[in-house]
Amino acid sequence: MAAKPLLIANARLLDPATGLDGPGNLLVHEGRIAAFGRDVAAPEGAEALDAAGACLAPGLVDLRAAVGEPGAEYRETIASAAEAAAFGGITTLAVLPDTDPALDDPALVEFVLRRGEATGSLTLLPYGAATKGCAGKEISEFGLLREAGAIAFTDGARAIANARTMRLALSYARAFGSFVIQHPEEPSLAGTGAATEGELATRLGLPGIPAAAEAIMVARDIALARLTRGHVHFAHVSTAAALDLIRAAKAEALAVTCDTAPPYFDLNETAIGDFRTYAKLSPPLRREEDRQAVLAALTDGTIDAIASDHQPRDADDKRLPFAQAEPGGAGLATLLPVTLAHVHAGSLTLLQALDLLCHRPAKLLGLPVGRLAAGAPADLVLFDPERAWQVRAGQLPGRAQNSPWDGRPLEGRVIATFKAGRRVFG
Repeated sequence: MAAKPLLIANARLLDPATGLDGPGNLLVHEGRIAAFGRDVAAPEGAEALDAAGACLAPGLVDLRAAVGEPGAEYRETIASAAEAAAFGGITTLAVLPDTDPALDDPALVEFVLRRGEATGSLTLLPYGAATKGCAGKEISEFGLLREAGAIAFTDGARAIANARTMRLALSYARAFGSFVIQHPEEPSLAGTGAATEGELATRLGLPGIPAAAEAIMVARDIALARLTRGHVHFAHVSTAAALDLIRAAKAEALAVTCDTAPPYFDLNETAIGDFRTYAKLSPPLRREEDRQAVLAALTDGTIDAIASDHQPRDADDKRLPFAQAEPGGAGLATLLPVTLAHVHAGSLTLLQALDLLCHRPAKLLGLPVGRLAAGAPADLVLFDPERAWQVRAGQLPGRAQNSPWDGRPLEGRVIATFKAGRRVFG
């Protein structure tokens, strides 16, 4: 039997695509938004949900997350990532291909798509490996991967270091109407570093990664984008120098986009404290002036999206000396509330935050979600921006508990998440 229509009443409707911010109701029918506004009423036989003034917005579109499946299911499975995503209000999730084996084969892309569909709560969109095995040497079969459902191409947490390989990747992606996502870190300069090079790393006796390693890779790939007319997207940008280069490239009308992640506008390098491995990330946490530059770039349009940058690790990955511990932080459950912390602080408006979390990433990927529109999929998040809670490792949804915000009190919590009109959380 078809599901009954659902009326979500007395909500604060938020649509970053149109600037809508006001009270109203929203009607869901057959998995899609049928109507919304002040005067929308429930048809006979419809179910009703009183939002009691809570915020109703498009479901979040997360541009960048790693899952352990295939190959490292002990860290995170697609099913456990879907659980954490629903808790965080995420209804569309783009996943990295640097799994084991890497997503360099059409059959593996199709496998991930099927596993995503099986969750029933999440649209899972796999990136294809830009190079075979994500090893940075031989270009993958972009056409076959694209046909199988790969949304774009990347080597995930590994930079495509060879300039000729990156040039080919940008050219091939352009030919197939797609783009390449780069981890912007010059690997020979970063070496085996564990923290941003500077006074803190020296005091802690940690090998440093120069902040310039990011800007050097960004500058090179902007030049390659200019040469090929291909589209390069820089992931988790974290430094002022790199953002200045991206801002200039956009002014030149090059096909250059970027995202950042909450750690890079919410935390700085002092969060590693006394060798706190949950705060060991890639790229590493930066100096305060870089954090401020990332915040400024969120408001001036330089940054196109906020992604969770979810990187699941298990206890054995983190219970090591800082220099040997694996980098990465869990981010699905905290993507919205950490961003809302900067709405509360006045750095972003609520609509600006949602634009970066749902509308602009959906637009970048060419998806029909991320906005409130009649006929659009009813992928929605209902949240209370004032509801307080505390992040506690061991109590987060999903398998990954390695949160850099462990112990942090936050304001803003998801009440319910809807996928195609069906309530999948709350």
